[in-house]
Order: sequence, then C-alpha cells, then structure tokens
Amino acid sequence: MNARTVNNRDIPIILSKEMLIGDPKAPVTLVEFGDYESKSTLQAHQVVLDLLEKYPDKINFNFRHYPLLQIHQRAYKAAEAAIAAGQEGKFPEMHELLLKNRTNLGVISLTSYARQIGIKSKQFLDSLVGGRYGWQVHGDMAEGKRLGIKQIPAFFIRDKQLDGDISVENFSKHILSVTDKKKAHR
Repeated sequence: MNARTVNNRDIPIILSKEMLIGDPKAPVTLVEFGDYESKSTLQAHQVVLDLLEKYPDKINFNFRHYPLLQIHQRAYKAAEAAIAAGQEGKFPEMHELLLKNRTNLGVISLTSYARQIGIKSKQFLDSLVGGRYGWQVHGDMAEGKRLGIKQIPAFFIRDKQLDGDISVENFSKHILSVTDKKKAHR
C-alpha cells in the first residue's frame, strides 16, 4: 500500500488516475494527458470545461501528467504540486491555477498557489521539495508512453485515443457513441 503519514497515521495516497473532476458516477471518463506549461493544454482546457457543463451526468474528467521535460522544465514540479493538492482534496482548484499561471510555475509560486486554495499544511512544501509525488508523475508518463502518445494534449476514453480536432463537437460524438452503446446494452 502506498501511504503518507499525517499526524502519525498512515493515509492512503490518492493516485492521479483517481482524481476526477465532475460526477464520479458518470459513465464516461474523459482522460487528458497534458503539461501545465503547454499553451495547447491550456487551450484544450476550455473544451473540457464546456464538455463538463454540457454533459454533467455523462462524463467526468481525469487529468494525467505528461510534462515535456526537454522544453518545459517546471511542468514536472507543477504536476507534483497538483498531485499534492489532490491529497488535500484540492486538485481541481490547483489544476485551474496551474493552467492559468502556466508561465509562473516555480516552487515559490506553487506554494503560494497552495495557500491561495486553502492548503495550510507544512507537508505541502515538504512534499514538493522532497519530490514525494514524483513517482506518480513518472507513472502517468509511463502510462502515456504505453498508450502511444505522440503529442499533448492527448485525450482518451477507455484507453482509446480520440482522433480529430479538440472541440466540443468532435468530443461530443465520442462521448455520445459510448453512452449510446451503454443504453443499447441495457
């Protein structure tokens, strides 16, 4: 079991693949592999928000970390910060701040963002400096490689990469095809 210790108690670590935005009981999970420094990841985010608003009972969203290490040196630490915030139940808030501040992702900024969203524990900074959640970022990157990601952002439903442009119209077709299949099997 992977765990972290808080107040001398072992608490299970929430994995990035378990951090969902939206209704956890929705039949479809839209998975995105992205990079917090990437302009295209930021641009795709509005499509995700629109989809969550359009299909609140059909989809939820899972962001997986795929920092482009050769060109985005701060994206890796930002991904760790997002995972650390997720341990406090604050992943969605941190995710939004990281995307909006994609050009300002130094450790001091990351800890400032944590305070802005209400994380007060000293453990956040210790986790960030100590790289406590780096293994989760590596795990996401390995999963992305296994899935054959060539560029980011990359979107998936049930391990199948969505083709075509990143738009509400295109992704709606994929979402509805999955939910319509589920209805047909009832």
